[in-house]
Amino acid sequence: MYRVCFVCTGNICRSPMAESVFRARVTEAGLDGLVEVDSAGTGGWHEGDGADPRTVAVLESAGYAQNHRARQFRSSWFARLDLVIALDAGHLRDLRDLAPTPQDTAKVRLLRSYDPSAAASDTDVPDPYYGSLDGFEECLELVEAASPGLLDAVREAMKETPA
Repeated sequence: MYRVCFVCTGNICRSPMAESVFRARVTEAGLDGLVEVDSAGTGGWHEGDGADPRTVAVLESAGYAQNHRARQFRSSWFARLDLVIALDAGHLRDLRDLAPTPQDTAKVRLLRSYDPSAAASDTDVPDPYYGSLDGFEECLELVEAASPGLLDAVREAMKETPA
């Protein structure tokens, strides 16, 4: 099983959106029995809460399923994860600081690094929490744009990883 975890700040907006979109891509690719997808937050403020209602609305209107409960990322999870996807540079820093080994640090990547149209200086998925629904729609567009490249990377890693 190849395990991917998306991480944002509170685990109620960006990371659950990325989780839902990527899980759909994994299923469409016929890899749902081989790739496990989940999400977490760098902080625990919303642990146990569902996704932000605006996240749910945007996902549902785009045809994505979601059944989410927020949780906080733990350093001990690195041992069971193959890839930890940060939604912005702040999360990337926080996750790399949490990583117990250099091998774990290498598992942390920015989501937009998988989007070939993203400029090197534009690697963050902006936090839509304090804005309007438009910000959530933009978040979905950015997540969708990066998902094919991420799926390709996961497929390639799965070929290299012994079963």
